[in-house]
Amino acid sequence: MKNSYGTQQAAAKIGVGFRTLNRWLALGKIRPSTAFKMPDGRTLWLWTDADIAKGRKVKAAQKPGPKAKPKRKRPR
Repeated sequence: MKNSYGTQQAAAKIGVGFRTLNRWLALGKIRPSTAFKMPDGRTLWLWTDADIAKGRKVKAAQKPGPKAKPKRKRPR
C-alpha cells in the first residue's frame, strides 16, 4: 500500500511551509496525484511519496528570496 499524506505533512516532508505549498498549488507548479472535491467547495489533496519527490525538485529549482533586513537599534 502506498503512503499518502495531507498537505501539511507533505509540506514538512518537502521542507517548505504549508502556505508555500498551497501557493505552488495555486500557481500550478505542482499537483499531487489524488484530489477529492469536498461538498463545501474545498479540495482535499493527498500526496504520495512520488509527489513529495517532485516537490523536492520544485524546491531545488527555486531561487532564494530576499533576505530579511536586520533590525536597526534605536538610540536611547
